[in-house]
Amino acid sequence: MIERLRWKTDSLDILDQRLLPQKIYYLNAKNPAQTAKAIKDMATRGAPLIGCVAAYGYALALKASRPKTAEQAKQILSSAAKTLKDSRPTAVALAYAVDRLHALALGFLSTQKGPALKPETLDALSRLIDAEAGKIHDEDVDANERLSEYGSRLLKRGATVMTICNAGALATAGRGTAVGVISRAHEKGLIRQVYSLETRPYLQGARLTMFELLRGKIPSTLLTDNMAAHIMKTCKIDAVIAGADRIASNGDTANKIGTYMLAVLARYHKVPFYIAAPIPTIDMKLPDGGGIPIEERGQDEVCVLAGRRIAPCGARARHPAFDVTPAGLITAIITENGVIKPVNRRNVRRVVEKEA
Repeated sequence: MIERLRWKTDSLDILDQRLLPQKIYYLNAKNPAQTAKAIKDMATRGAPLIGCVAAYGYALALKASRPKTAEQAKQILSSAAKTLKDSRPTAVALAYAVDRLHALALGFLSTQKGPALKPETLDALSRLIDAEAGKIHDEDVDANERLSEYGSRLLKRGATVMTICNAGALATAGRGTAVGVISRAHEKGLIRQVYSLETRPYLQGARLTMFELLRGKIPSTLLTDNMAAHIMKTCKIDAVIAGADRIASNGDTANKIGTYMLAVLARYHKVPFYIAAPIPTIDMKLPDGGGIPIEERGQDEVCVLAGRRIAPCGARARHPAFDVTPAGLITAIITENGVIKPVNRRNVRRVVEKEA
């Protein structure tokens, strides 16, 4: 799979996924603001991946500025943290990565004596942040592998799977989550067919998931979103697998808009509905999905397609980027620490607190 990001110590190359599959192009970010813009504009996307991108974006704060005092460093880093966290509020992995680095940096600065910050001290802090950002990246790669293995064990030979949006390698630092499960199952010879929903309005399923499935030589068919019910009714679907941007402590799950619809259809047609997501996606501070902020994006993303307006001028549109699937509709949540089943508050906590 093509590289999603390239860390260069003093800048970050970010794959512009808006141009896929027609063109492979990298944006270069030299500071947190440029990194946040790439996230907000959806040049880079996928909850685990934007967590990694934001971590490196935070690390760029001390490359772009050279504070002379510990107080200046705190102000620069706090501003970077806020800018990055505000870029996309629904995905908790982004906030997790930034908060983790910010706590590390503030802890380091609190040990410094005197107001002045020596150049060698600043360099040591920068190296510390760089290393932790790299660790977050590596942890996601490892989590992808482990959850993909757990998830593949839920499928039987000859499985037909449906998925939505893109929760593959292009959404993570590693193999992927939902599509990671599919690719691991394919390696075991278990997959007969994958149905990928196109996922309007950004078409991540059509542009990105199909791109990955074709490159992986995984048998696959593209569907428009409104075909899902008909295909479930007329074809044997063995599982629906989706990713997640944030999971509340009771298992309620925010994911790409349309996931809730798919879960309702799966329940009606008695198809197992799985969520595949790494542990940092689970927000134990949230009692339920009602507290998950739902990003509302611009109308043009609905009214304009590939640079061409498809709705009449003056037409109003809504674009909530995510919806929340109630835990009661989820058969199981697949994580790197194991499978949460049945999905309830007790089992979520048990798996989150389990030693990996």
